[in-house]
Amino acid sequence: MEGFNELIWPLTAWHWVAIGLILLSIEMAVGTFDLLWIAIAAGITAIFAAIAPAGLSDWQGQLIFFAIAATGLLILGRTVFAGMRKLAGEHPTLNKRMDRTVGQRGVVMDDFSGGSGRVKLGDTEWSAETVDESNPAAGTSVIVEDTAGNVLRIKPV
Repeated sequence: MEGFNELIWPLTAWHWVAIGLILLSIEMAVGTFDLLWIAIAAGITAIFAAIAPAGLSDWQGQLIFFAIAATGLLILGRTVFAGMRKLAGEHPTLNKRMDRTVGQRGVVMDDFSGGSGRVKLGDTEWSAETVDESNPAAGTSVIVEDTAGNVLRIKPV
């Protein structure tokens, strides 16, 4: 036991900083968020080791402080910050150009015939069909209700 005590006794704040950085780099590789909290606990323990009075900052006090901090932060991370573990979902219209047109206002370019025609949204002309089989005249404001393939399904405003 005497040899182990001599090995651990010179435990300093720099040891905890190194442990925290090692744990943080492993966390970056695996991405579980569990080691993140333990790395933060090691960083807090480094601060504790640097400022604690001599009676509390021996290696046993540092290990007890680290165990309490790591346990507390791990529980906090699993409960309060549980949302961090969920993967961020894809934006609903990312790379879905047609879906982004729903709800936009446009202008009829030419008179519709048989419920079909052309509509201008922004600087782009689109094939369109009306949802109610009406035939709006050129210049009429319309709103995009839905899409079908590359065809806008519109209704007059």
